[in-house]
Amino acid sequence: MAGPTTAERGKRQGPVSGPPRPPRLGRLSRSRRLIISSAVVALLVGGTIWLLYGSSWLRVRHISVSGTRVLTPAQVREAAGITPGTPLVSLDTGAIEARLRQKLPRIDSVSAVRSWPHGIGLKVTERAPVLVLGNGGKFDEVDRSGVRFATVTKPPKGVPEAELTAGRPDARLRFGTERLLRAAAQVTQDLPAAVTRDLRRVKVGSYDSISLELGHGRTVLWGSEEKGRVKAVTLTALMKAAPRARHFDVSVPSAPASAGS
Repeated sequence: MAGPTTAERGKRQGPVSGPPRPPRLGRLSRSRRLIISSAVVALLVGGTIWLLYGSSWLRVRHISVSGTRVLTPAQVREAAGITPGTPLVSLDTGAIEARLRQKLPRIDSVSAVRSWPHGIGLKVTERAPVLVLGNGGKFDEVDRSGVRFATVTKPPKGVPEAELTAGRPDARLRFGTERLLRAAAQVTQDLPAAVTRDLRRVKVGSYDSISLELGHGRTVLWGSEEKGRVKAVTLTALMKAAPRARHFDVSVPSAPASAGS
């Protein structure tokens, strides 16, 4: 008797199954991926924080100073108050700059910049004196803004002296010494270069009573600090027109005058 055919055996055994399919990714797999991603992020953040604050790599080892003329780099470093070994990221550069300006008034501006991985740079701009003011046998240096920033035993070479005269006793009370110094300093900024080189003294009796003493006994009545540029142009023309004159008046630039020879 013949046995079952191939078709009959297939019906008994059911359909032939193919290779097993991979399991579908369900909610559990997505949760695992989220946990792993969060762990990686936490490790990266933690590693970064440790690198910036906890490791010995990104810490202050070098403090460079540039731009000094009278001050020394050592003075600037000391006033900055930066402790070697401090993490660079924790330095408050704004506070460092403010501290330097407060402790060293000679500094006009300063920029504190991190220099990764181990340094910080301090770029300094010092004030330059345009006048000196006598102070009990010493001299206060005055910058172009009228700020007294340092006291020295000898005036810098070529810097004229400011003299606050007592022509009007109420002048200092009314305007204040600092206001009068600002006016005197402004005049030095407006003067022609040739006059600046010959300037010996700026005498301030009041806000509107400023006069200049030049070399060879020449004087200039300037008046107030107002219209400084116009007065400078007028003075230059007046000196050319009267080269032998010894006294010049540009207090009213529209009506200048010269006298003496």
